[in-house]
Amino acid sequence: MTVNVDSAVQQLIEVAIAAAGNAYIPYSNYPVGAGLRALDGTIYSGCNVENASYPVTICGERTALVKAVSEGRRQFDLLVVATRNAGSPCGMCRQMLYEFAPNLRVITVDMDGNIHTDVLLTDLLLDGFGPDRLPR
Repeated sequence: MTVNVDSAVQQLIEVAIAAAGNAYIPYSNYPVGAGLRALDGTIYSGCNVENASYPVTICGERTALVKAVSEGRRQFDLLVVATRNAGSPCGMCRQMLYEFAPNLRVITVDMDGNIHTDVLLTDLLLDGFGPDRLPR
């Protein structure tokens, strides 16, 4: 996919690739790094952290999101995910991200920084379930 890469996207690509280097992956050997930008421009990184009790594993995307939310951020506009093969966020990550940013721009890259996809989260999670679906 040919995409015009501006400096903000390039910065998040570098953050995501660097974060993947911190992944704790003794079981899958599949590093994932994420760079998530809050609307105020603050960038949060995350990597996947596996666990011998497999369901306890946390993905890089959720790590970045939880870090951001724990520091008071609630609005996001851009996520870059880096894996060997530019893998897309899993369903759990899509759902958690949708809670805060249904229109989030999601870019996947390989470890060389080549962009493979550049889509909106609403394209990855069609008819998503979010806070607006719950009665007030």
